[in-house]
Amino acid sequence: MTVPAGELGTWATGLLDRELQFVAALRNAGLAVSSAETVDATKAFGEIDVLERDSLREALAATLCKRPTQRRTFDTLFDVYFPARMGDGSLLDDRPDPEGVAPEAFRDLLRNTLLDGDPDSIARVAAQAVSLFGRADSQSGRHAWFAYRVLRQLSPDTLVAALIADLLAGGKADGFEEKVARQTVVERIRQFEEAVDADVRRRLAEDLGVDATARSAIEPLVEQVDFLRASRSDLVELRRQVYPLARRLAARLTARKKVEQQGRLDFRRTVRASLATGGVPLRTLHKPKKPHKPDLVVLCDVSGSVSSFAHFTLLLVSALREQFSKVRAFAFIDTCDEITRYFTPGLDLADAMSRVVREADLVWFDGHSDYGHSFGLFGERYPDAISPRTSLLILGDARSNYRAPGIDALKSLTSRARHSYWLNPEPRHQWATGDSATTIYADLVDEMVECRNVEQLAAFVTKLLPI
Repeated sequence: MTVPAGELGTWATGLLDRELQFVAALRNAGLAVSSAETVDATKAFGEIDVLERDSLREALAATLCKRPTQRRTFDTLFDVYFPARMGDGSLLDDRPDPEGVAPEAFRDLLRNTLLDGDPDSIARVAAQAVSLFGRADSQSGRHAWFAYRVLRQLSPDTLVAALIADLLAGGKADGFEEKVARQTVVERIRQFEEAVDADVRRRLAEDLGVDATARSAIEPLVEQVDFLRASRSDLVELRRQVYPLARRLAARLTARKKVEQQGRLDFRRTVRASLATGGVPLRTLHKPKKPHKPDLVVLCDVSGSVSSFAHFTLLLVSALREQFSKVRAFAFIDTCDEITRYFTPGLDLADAMSRVVREADLVWFDGHSDYGHSFGLFGERYPDAISPRTSLLILGDARSNYRAPGIDALKSLTSRARHSYWLNPEPRHQWATGDSATTIYADLVDEMVECRNVEQLAAFVTKLLPI
């Protein structure tokens, strides 16, 4: 396909306008795209055939994406702003007649397509399926498109056993071959479901506009998912992000230490050294800066309402434990117990957190959060845990079920600590509502910080760790 010479200028202007809209959508979705990266993406247009959609996708991804976790968001928005086709699939030569096509008949077509495994054929059949089964007419007379209607009608997951049997037909299958066949089938079904989602977004973008569709189609980046609202798949992905996040933070801290390793100006040595250059201080000398590695004590609420938040905070702290001279961790629900022993080096930290919930002495009365009782017992049982070298980190939503807040006990702990911080996983507008005692506790610690996701947690840890 070529662009007529007379339309080239208009076409190029439209492409650049669409690129700027696309970049704005990426920024709104949480991707940090700089002006320089936008310029690089524009320059890439001159190095590729922009009519080759896959080349365009990869060129933009190479210039605009910084981390693998951003690719899903990028691909979703790319499909909205740079769709594969326009209209109702009219370019598909073998598109079936929408009238009178039964789901069972189309399932046979889908089965054969998945068995063949050609990505283009899977995408084409997905577009046909959306055209046939994905439309719902609204009262306003406009069409609405839904991926779940397609998947409910065709139930591709129920084809797994038949497809595995087809792939293994005519051969003696052992356990390994069957496993490979199952993985192949599951991957092809996933491709079909993603193609259905992409085609639904394309049609919605044509009906509602690309900006409105982009806002509704995008899920938060994994580092922006709220701890308290994360799904099981989100939790799995968040766990995978902990160690890369720890490495990035450690590298950043090392760089900061190198820049700020000099201490205060040593005036005497500087003046003495300047005598060799006629009294001109060409080089300043500094007093050595004594490194400071504080102790860290983590006191966390692991009750059901905030357990996932405590889980990831403890994972990150454990991964960064070499940045502190000593790390001790304590957990509580309505009583308190030390859990440092569960986080030994080399142990899987997800398993360690499971052991904490099963084995630690955390329930005293009814298993509901009791901050006051827990703070009091912590001070009685572990009087040596906090010293003037200690940074105290408290994790929890400060909801104590209207029980005594333990003001004196917490005041005693924070007065002995070098620093005290409270990470609260609830949105700030929910603080001091209902049984929340955030107003009371915020006055007793150095700082109470909203910490709802990995992004905010990383920002806080960077601030907490010493230079």
